[in-house]
Amino acid sequence: MKQIILDKISFKLDRNQLFKKLHVDPDSDDGKQLTIMIQHAELIGKPKVLYTLSSINSLNDECVTVDSVKLSSRVMQVNFAEINRVFPYVVTCGRELYEWAGNIEDMLEQYWADIIMEQALTIALKYFHIHMQEEYRLGKFKAMNPGSLEDWPISQQRELFQILGNAREAIGVELTDSYLMLPVKSTSGILFQTESNYENCQLCPREDCSNRRAKYNTELYEEKYKILPHHSM
Repeated sequence: MKQIILDKISFKLDRNQLFKKLHVDPDSDDGKQLTIMIQHAELIGKPKVLYTLSSINSLNDECVTVDSVKLSSRVMQVNFAEINRVFPYVVTCGRELYEWAGNIEDMLEQYWADIIMEQALTIALKYFHIHMQEEYRLGKFKAMNPGSLEDWPISQQRELFQILGNAREAIGVELTDSYLMLPVKSTSGILFQTESNYENCQLCPREDCSNRRAKYNTELYEEKYKILPHHSM
């Protein structure tokens, strides 16, 4: 397992989009303060990516072994059935913005900082996807994320980070005792090459999700992922 770190990511916020999202007039007093915050964030912000090129060692009905680490997921076993490599990753807004935001006391400015960190994460994730296309010519790819589905619980963050190595030392991301990540504006998962239209959302019944990318398919698990009984001859 070799850690690959992307830490030269250009961080420039879309000011017009940010002001619109936050409903702030650029010429108002709030707008001037937000502009100061944006300028400072761009000066110190260093979004980052850590990933590995990992081998699939084995698969069975309910788990996959990646780089000698067992991951418990039936959905993953089906999704990875026809490939031999995957890309575990963690993407973050960066420790620099996280610590800066933690020192802000005004509640409105805390909210602004939260959105700025969110945009930094989005920029880093987009950079990561472009990098993967250019570096590996993957064509079509998707990702699975621990905690997005009951089938792959958030507790498996521990195993994912075991595959990735020391993420705290590499890019400043660490796990809490409840398997959440710090900085909070971080995302982790396993990217994999596929010709399917898989999305976590297709298997997730949670309603009113702002991040939903596909409609919940009530029959998909039964049709594609259910473990069928073995028949004796």
